[in-house]
Amino acid sequence: MQYGMIHPEISEVHAVRSVFLIDPNGTLRFSVAYPLNVGRNIDEILRIIDAVQLSESEGVATPANWLPGDDVIIPPPHTTEEADKLKHEEHETCHDWYLCMKKL
Repeated sequence: MQYGMIHPEISEVHAVRSVFLIDPNGTLRFSVAYPLNVGRNIDEILRIIDAVQLSESEGVATPANWLPGDDVIIPPPHTTEEADKLKHEEHETCHDWYLCMKKL
């Protein structure tokens, strides 16, 4: 009950198929609950784990539908000097001052 694994509206004994991603510090990073009649997507769960680990290790974000090997999002600049520097780096692709991507 504490983690929401028992769905009170279905039954006290039927588990909701839940997936939790908890980091080594005990922080919940991701959770999803699937209805009893819907299977889990293991490829999606693995993709999320890859994205969370990459974001933590490289300080980047992953866009929607990101897959390992795809470009990642660089955090937006805080100053105009940082924005100018990003635009001139060879491996960066900037769509605007706040949206730059790169390959890792």
